[in-house]
Amino acid sequence: MKKYLKNFIFGVEDSLVSTGGMLSGIASAGVPRQDIFIAGIVLIFVEAFSMGVGSYLSESFTERPSKSAIGGVVMLLSYFFAGFIPLSPYLFLPTSQAFWVSIICSSVALLILGATSARISNKNIGIQAIKMVAFGGAAITIGVIVGKIIR
Repeated sequence: MKKYLKNFIFGVEDSLVSTGGMLSGIASAGVPRQDIFIAGIVLIFVEAFSMGVGSYLSESFTERPSKSAIGGVVMLLSYFFAGFIPLSPYLFLPTSQAFWVSIICSSVALLILGATSARISNKNIGIQAIKMVAFGGAAITIGVIVGKIIR
């Protein structure tokens, strides 16, 4: 069970950070909202599959195939569903508003994920929550900088 929780946390965190960073970078480059949304959908589907397969393949060296498969499915689903947190504002709002709402929603989700994972693992809730948000914020900042440079 602990291993599956690890896959879940990793999938959610990676999806929020990767998707949020990529969307913020593309939006910063001045790409139209429809194109941002399409790129986000493609990223979520491809990366969810890739993360799930990667989890399965890497765990199959030390685990039975059935356990590796469950871990892979947990990774795939957690990545997939979490990706819609930073993406959904681009479906409903103009890019300038979606940009900030996406970042805020991703940050809040990372804060909750960090606090929850800390509570489960008996670590300092505040420190773990802040770490999650800080690392996620760094990825988003990198995306924005690259998007502005390429623009």
